[in-house]
Amino acid sequence: MTKKLPLEHWSGFQHQTCAPLEGGLINGTWQVGEPPIAVIQSLSPIFRPEVNLDIAAITQRLSERGVLTPELLPTDTGDLWFLDEEGCCWRALNWLPGVTYSKVAKAEMAFEAGAMVARWHAALEDFEHDFQFSRPGAHDTLAHMQHLEESLEKGRVHRLYDQVGGVAEQILGAWRSWEGRLDGPQMLSHGDLKISNLRFDAHGKAIALLDLDTMGYLSLDVELGDALRSWCNRSAEDAENCVFDLANFQSAAEGYLSERTLNTEEQEALPRGVERICLELASRFAADALNESYFGWNPSIAPTQGEHNLLRARGQLSLAQSVRLQIRSMEDALR
Repeated sequence: MTKKLPLEHWSGFQHQTCAPLEGGLINGTWQVGEPPIAVIQSLSPIFRPEVNLDIAAITQRLSERGVLTPELLPTDTGDLWFLDEEGCCWRALNWLPGVTYSKVAKAEMAFEAGAMVARWHAALEDFEHDFQFSRPGAHDTLAHMQHLEESLEKGRVHRLYDQVGGVAEQILGAWRSWEGRLDGPQMLSHGDLKISNLRFDAHGKAIALLDLDTMGYLSLDVELGDALRSWCNRSAEDAENCVFDLANFQSAAEGYLSERTLNTEEQEALPRGVERICLELASRFAADALNESYFGWNPSIAPTQGEHNLLRARGQLSLAQSVRLQIRSMEDALR
C-alpha cells in the first residue's frame, strides 16, 4: 500500500509532484518536485525520531567547516520531523544536485570518494557530540555472528534452511580464522559509506555524504572497512560472486591520504577491517534470509526477501574470500 506523503506540513511542497527514489534499503524516500527541490523520507522504526537532532547538530558543524551536506528542512511549525497518526516519523531535507552510483566504475571515482570521506572526517575531528540516538551494536561483529547461529537454530523449518546453512557455515568458519583486531580508537563516523551514500557532481567530483542516520563513534578500520567493501566490489551488491578490486583500493587510499593522514595503527588495521565488514554483512544477510524481517528486497532480482538476502550473503562471503587472498597486496599498497 502506497503511503500518503504529508506534504502539507512543509510550505511549498503541497502542489509538487513526488516520485520514489530507489537505492535505499531502510527508509522510504521520495523526490519532491520536478526539477527536485527537496527529499521527503519516512524513517524506519529502527531509528528513533531523535536521530534528527544528531543530524541537525553535525550537519551544522559540517556547514561551518565548508563541507557540503544534506540538511533538515523544518516543518511549518519549526519541528525537525512530523509524526503521523500511525507513529511514522517523516522528515524533509534539501536537495543536493548531482548523481549517485551503485558501484565504483573506475579508479578515479574511488580516489574522489576517499578524498570526500577524509574531508568529512577532518571537519569533525575536533567536534565532540553526545548522541541523542545511536545504534551501538551496528558493527558488533561478534553479536552478528551469534545472531546468525541463533537464526540457524530457530530457522530449521524455513524453506531455505539447507541453502542458508551451507553459506552460514562458511561465513562462521571464515570468521573463526580471521586475524584482525576488534577494538580500536573511536572517532566520529558516518557508519554506512557504501558508494551509493556519496553524491557526485557532473564532473565526477565527490561533493557530499548522504544518509546520516547511522552516524556514531567507530574505529577507522570499521568505518573505512565498510566503505572499501562497497567501493572495491567489481560486481553489484546482489551478485553471487564478487571480486575485490585492488586498483580501486589503492586509489581510494590515495584519495583519503591526500586529505587526511593515517597513523601506523590505523594503517595496519585497515586491510583486515575490510575483510571483517564483508563477513559481518554476509552474516547479517544470511540471518535475514531466514528471518525475512529487516532488509528490503527487489522482486525483479529474487522472488522473495529470503532468496534476495541469500544471494547477498553469498556475494559478501565471496568478497571476503577475495579480500583475504589480497591482504598482503593491500598492506603493500598502504605502505
